[in-house]
Amino acid sequence: MRVLVASDKFKGTVSSAEVAAAVGDGVRGVCPDAVVESVLVADGGDGTLAAAVAAGFELVPVVAAGPTGEPVRSGFARRGSTAVVELADVSGLIRLPGGAPRPLTATSRGTGEVIAAAIDAGCTRVIVGIGGSASTDGGAGLIRALGARVLDAAGAEVAEGGEALSSASSVELSAVGERLKGVEIVVACDVDNPLTGPSGAAATYGPQKGATPEQVAVLDDALDHWADLVGGASDLRHVPGAGAAGGVGFAALAVLGARLQPGIELMLELVGFRERLAGVDLVVTGEGALDEQTLRGKAVAGVAQAASAAGIPVVAVCGTNRLDAERLKHAGIDAAYALTDLQPDVRRCIADPVPLLRRLGERIAVERLGPTMRATERGPV
Repeated sequence: MRVLVASDKFKGTVSSAEVAAAVGDGVRGVCPDAVVESVLVADGGDGTLAAAVAAGFELVPVVAAGPTGEPVRSGFARRGSTAVVELADVSGLIRLPGGAPRPLTATSRGTGEVIAAAIDAGCTRVIVGIGGSASTDGGAGLIRALGARVLDAAGAEVAEGGEALSSASSVELSAVGERLKGVEIVVACDVDNPLTGPSGAAATYGPQKGATPEQVAVLDDALDHWADLVGGASDLRHVPGAGAAGGVGFAALAVLGARLQPGIELMLELVGFRERLAGVDLVVTGEGALDEQTLRGKAVAGVAQAASAAGIPVVAVCGTNRLDAERLKHAGIDAAYALTDLQPDVRRCIADPVPLLRRLGERIAVERLGPTMRATERGPV
């Protein structure tokens, strides 16, 4: 029997690789002859860079500005003329010093610096995963790193961050066009929010980045003003995905001429997932929580869809499961195995998930691979 583990991370607890190793150990403990392989997957957020490197891309280190301007060690993954950039790794919440949010002043500049480094290295196709952002700056920081100038009425550069956009009077973009000649930008995006309004970047994601209701209003007004300056004749503020990563989606569309593509769809293509399905008997996917968000373009849904289309059964491991059997089946998932099925205390699941994941791997082997084994071969669950 061949089992392919293609799980996303359990955010804040275990990485994709750790999930695959623990589940694989559990499966082999019950079914020693099973061939268990793994492929790291991500949806454009945290883990995108690691997934690309695991798929054979070379990691090129880059030091760039973090969300507060302090330098951080990041990089891009390269294979030939294609580069993969992970916004979360340079401009994400995980890069906030001490974890302290900066909802009004955080910037996406560092992501632009990594993109610039990839272009300077000769890459002509740059894939940017834009999940996990710490900023709501409309992508202004990113495009400034590529040569744009954002000026106030006196002709001075405005400060970094979303709040400062309200004082912008003009935007100079000619240098960006020169920098991007012959370069294709593809954005891996798993949300469909517009830039502004009640379901826009500030209203939907601002609170997660530390914004108070008053600050959300300030940021939404600033983004609206920013769209007026940048949009020109083609107003893209209402395009689905424009609100991704605090408005980076908008800047990518309006200034970089980028193409937005569902993150998991793009990542599965990059890691050669469909090719890896040949000869596989069972796919195990997973993430920290299975819920309605899972069904909206997250890694688990993408993996399940691709495997189901190939006629391969799919099960999911997770920390908690909030989807009933019908919703799971509709997503292409035959069954879900949750850590909380074994340990009801969520805090203990978060603190020490690996042994529980091994036990889930054992249970999957017994229930899903069991018919292929003699009863005496089955280990304890």
